Amino acid sequence: MTLREDDIAACAEAIRHGSLSFHAASKLLPASVRDPALALYAFCRLADDAVDLQAEKAAAVLSLQDRLELVYQGRPRDSAADRAFAAVVEDFEMPRALPEALLEGLAWDAMGRRYATLSDLFSYSARVASAVGAMMCVLMRVRDADALARACDLGVAMQLTNIARDVGEDALERRLYLPTDWLEAAGINPEAFLDNPKPTRAIRKLTKQLVMEANRLYIRAEPGIAALPLTARPGIYAARHIYAGIGREVQQAGYDSISTRAHTTRTQKLGWLVLSGVRAAGTLVTPKSPVLFARPLNEVAFLVSAAARTEPSVWTPKDGLFDALSQLAAQDRARKEALIRRPHRLS
Repeated sequence: MTLREDDIAACAEAIRHGSLSFHAASKLLPASVRDPALALYAFCRLADDAVDLQAEKAAAVLSLQDRLELVYQGRPRDSAADRAFAAVVEDFEMPRALPEALLEGLAWDAMGRRYATLSDLFSYSARVASAVGAMMCVLMRVRDADALARACDLGVAMQLTNIARDVGEDALERRLYLPTDWLEAAGINPEAFLDNPKPTRAIRKLTKQLVMEANRLYIRAEPGIAALPLTARPGIYAARHIYAGIGREVQQAGYDSISTRAHTTRTQKLGWLVLSGVRAAGTLVTPKSPVLFARPLNEVAFLVSAAARTEPSVWTPKDGLFDALSQLAAQDRARKEALIRRPHRLS
């Protein structure tokens, strides 16, 4: 199965409208990585939108599982994203555990799951972001465990940045990603906050904590970029700088992500693209940092094992996905039964 030019063009158009940050960073990737990366991101965007934009979220996640099954059978649905991703899966021998981890994270979203601790939030970020980072490494033919661990650091950092930027937007949809033990320590009732989200000093402080955690992981991730193919380094540096730039915009707004939503300008993105090219060239003479060999975060270790093709742990992503889908189906049945039992009122 080969990537079709018309499918890649359709994927690129979807990304241009759905993810401006990745679209900008992808311009610095070599064509051998950029085209399959566009296919990967288009399928991930399709999956995210299929859950986020649908009222019947349980059905949407189960449908995505069916689509993924068809992709791995080599019989994708008749859509550009499905066909292109199926070609990528076959050409790069993509470990199925990686997209399944993403689906598990989307199932958690569909359940409205909340996260008690920062570690729990890392576990969510591992699935919806680091899984994509690990898949990007596979597209670069990188299976080194240390490089994969740093790519997963970058994925968690980028997701924390997204969460910090979208505190207010998520609250309006009654989604909450701030760790609930942080809220409890700050004396904030989660339901009261969602009922009336305000950029209080306490909420801004928690948003700052997220940005600081992301910044720590951006720095920790950087040594892994030098372990990637030379031609791919500018694009990954660009993704790192563009997302970190969003975090700086959140900082400039006083960590108020409720009254305003941080965004970056075309000029800023251009500057980061230039900086990324310069920094990538500098990796030719920069000695390896010992941080490259740091142990992976506990929450992403299963992704590193899957992508590096090392021995799996007792827990596997398939187990986690099955559990999440079972919980989601049970939750959906309970919701429908409650609607049936609800007494009808005459108008």
